[in-house]
Amino acid sequence: MLPSPHGEGEAARRAVRGWGFNDMKKNIIFALLLASFNMAMQAKTWTKEQVAETITKVNNYWQTNNKAEVRSFWDNAAYHTGNMEAYKLLKNEKQLDYTKRWADHNDWSGATEANPAKWKYKTYGEGKDYVLFGDWQVCFQTYIDLYNLALAQGGTADENYFMVKRAKEVMHYEAYSKACDYWWWSDALYMVMPVMTKMYKLTGDKQYLDKLYENLCHSDEIMLDKETGFYFRDARYVYPKHKSVNGKKDFWARGDGWVLAGLAKVLQDMPKDYEHYQFFVDKFKKLASIVAKTQQKEGYWTRSIMDPNHAPGPETSGTAFFTYGLLWGVNNGYLPKKEYKKTIDRAWTYLTETAMQPDGKIGYVQPIGDRAIPGQTVDANSQANFGVGAFLLAACEYYRSL
Repeated sequence: MLPSPHGEGEAARRAVRGWGFNDMKKNIIFALLLASFNMAMQAKTWTKEQVAETITKVNNYWQTNNKAEVRSFWDNAAYHTGNMEAYKLLKNEKQLDYTKRWADHNDWSGATEANPAKWKYKTYGEGKDYVLFGDWQVCFQTYIDLYNLALAQGGTADENYFMVKRAKEVMHYEAYSKACDYWWWSDALYMVMPVMTKMYKLTGDKQYLDKLYENLCHSDEIMLDKETGFYFRDARYVYPKHKSVNGKKDFWARGDGWVLAGLAKVLQDMPKDYEHYQFFVDKFKKLASIVAKTQQKEGYWTRSIMDPNHAPGPETSGTAFFTYGLLWGVNNGYLPKKEYKKTIDRAWTYLTETAMQPDGKIGYVQPIGDRAIPGQTVDANSQANFGVGAFLLAACEYYRSL
């Protein structure tokens, strides 16, 4: 059997020298091996047009098979953050209309309770009174983006105010409240942190940045692992109170994917002269570094990052959010391309060759939950709205990297 052509050219040359063939045969075989290697490498080269086609195929599959008129809770809203990024890149009006219909269906609101005295956030809740719970606030990211788009297209602030009315009401209340314990689970750092920077850009009110910093510092006290830079999903999973099945720290990939992606979105909108700007930069860089070091050789991150055997096998949502965060960091000069290229390339290969199915479905997404669950089935048919949103975010940044 011939040796594999996937090694370096010099390795193939040494292998050929070990055979008992004459020089001509050696040269022919070496040439064939090198050509095969080069073809394999070329097959992994993407063009912007191919990435754009991939984004369109994935998004069309989701929108064709899922109605827009669903609630504005986090899972649906996370998809729309990805769809908005795809629109910014490709300007597909039909796909944008899907998001507009979703926003209209929800009256441009999250949770709908009108009386602030009844607003809740300290426990998980899906009711209309959980107005201050971050899972009902991620929708504001998209409403603000749609509002800014309407103004950029010639609309007036007055005629489009309905798009951000509820966001302003809720987030102003939170920004000026005394409490700082709103973000008690890692997901919230994607759900709400970018809302705060978008609200700052919308209003010019620095209080949104200060409240962002204050809230995050509180989150750090309860669930940040200072040694690694990873976040535990919430206080219930802090080591050593909670351990993986093999006694290790149990960092949930999607949970930390939310954090890295959220930090990227924050830095995208935060002014560089803000007094705590470097705090966010340092946090982003430290997390990106440990993320890159814990990737599996197949390109994905396992659900329990530091213990691959806790819940083995691929998972797409965490992988896609990590890929988005790393790509955004490289594309915007926060992370060195040379250091992160291999990680990004392997992740992109996983996302497009394993997670993405031939029809555009995105598989291997862990179902809604709060931790890595040993024995839980995650396969090619495991899909979810937030997983598609994460894939779109990563794909858009990959396009920009070319």
